[in-house]
Amino acid sequence: MTPRTRALTGAACVAAGIGIWLLAPTGGDLSAETDMGRVLQAPAVVEPGEAPAELVDLAFLHHSVGEHLLASPGAEGGRDGAFPTHPNGGGLAALLAANNYRLHEATYGSRLGEHTDLFHWLPKFRTRMDDILALAHQDERLPEGHRNRVVLFKSCYPNNEFVGPGSGDGRPDGPELTEANGRATLRALLPEFAKRPDVLFVYLTAPPLAPHTWREPRWKRLAKQVLGRPTHDAEFRESAAMARRFNTWVVSSDGWLKGYAAGNVAVFDLYDVLTGHGASDFLLYPSGDGTDSHPSHEGHAKVAPALVSFLNRSVKPFVPATAPSAPPTQ
Repeated sequence: MTPRTRALTGAACVAAGIGIWLLAPTGGDLSAETDMGRVLQAPAVVEPGEAPAELVDLAFLHHSVGEHLLASPGAEGGRDGAFPTHPNGGGLAALLAANNYRLHEATYGSRLGEHTDLFHWLPKFRTRMDDILALAHQDERLPEGHRNRVVLFKSCYPNNEFVGPGSGDGRPDGPELTEANGRATLRALLPEFAKRPDVLFVYLTAPPLAPHTWREPRWKRLAKQVLGRPTHDAEFRESAAMARRFNTWVVSSDGWLKGYAAGNVAVFDLYDVLTGHGASDFLLYPSGDGTDSHPSHEGHAKVAPALVSFLNRSVKPFVPATAPSAPPTQ
């Protein structure tokens, strides 16, 4: 198994989604004014929207979930024309190309693509911003004078394994994955994004964990109950509840972007779409035997068109728009 397809541990992978509330710098029919811009309510039916009139260079920092999302459905390691295929494929790369986005990727095996857990983003954007905006592929750079106008970034499902609520304002550098520390590190990112007001930064909430994990031995569960300690299942459910609270804060009008005036940051809520918009706090579309937190083709097929629709609406302040071309046949 190659580094691009191996299962993830603490390092991040990238996917995308759309939630009950989407924070974006532009408005729409279903919107409400706030002091940070406009809050877009997700439509019941995903419409394609108007694609940019000119080609838009888009950087995507991702790992294996992002690779599956981009791939067209098909056999692992195959190709569908210009696009690689995977059984979990969501067809995002083809949809992006059909909507006038030129994709530039960094993932496993590159200096930019490694280390994408929640607490890695602040030092990465502080020290590598110019490299990210010049990203062509892995560590290759765009020609001089060219740069990405949209940057997608996201951490992987281990970043929803919260260990507690934390306290106070939290620490932007963690390292404990608490709700307070998570909020602190996202808040600390905003001054870095405000320095680049002509670039749209799109944060994709981390995908949820699969609902089934390793089974704790019965004797151990009984021992914990006797000692008054929580079982693994109870801790797992509480961690998922914290993930729901944290990601709800990220997309809330009173959350992460409240008071942010630059208007160049948007949130695409992968977590919420893959949990059925509140139907569960766990991944509704696991792959494998139900314990694999990499979303299946069914999950990615819901995400890909929603993400492209979201991007088409969110880039309007940055580029002109025209009618999108028809997506390639999958």
